Amino acid sequence: MSPPEPKAKLALKATVSPSEDAAKVLQAMKNVLGDAQCEVATDSRSARLSTEDPRAMVHIRDQLRDRHVRSAARRQMLLKSSGHSTSLMLNRQAATAGVVAICGGPDESPLGPIYLTLESENIDATVDWLTAYTG
Repeated sequence: MSPPEPKAKLALKATVSPSEDAAKVLQAMKNVLGDAQCEVATDSRSARLSTEDPRAMVHIRDQLRDRHVRSAARRQMLLKSSGHSTSLMLNRQAATAGVVAICGGPDESPLGPIYLTLESENIDATVDWLTAYTG
């Protein structure tokens, strides 16, 4: 049995280009969070989601495990860690298909990445939990 998920806040942000359907961008972002409840905010140029629902953390952890990218995610999150937060860039097209795929830079997602920001009182323990090798 794995330890309980740490308390954290997740925020996703993506630009919406004039050629894109904002609803499809939002759906790709919701796919990253699984069935977690989230708050949605949009304007003509961007979409934002935020949640503190623990199901989002579990969904992302499962995706990192299933895609065998825990160590890459850990490296990126530790590299971008500052204070009580860290971030990752996610491929928008993969998210459309319900897959969490990490981008090393913004050019790795043709329409621009989805920016995931994670805030937690103990960010190191949160990163450890998300990227732990279990079983």
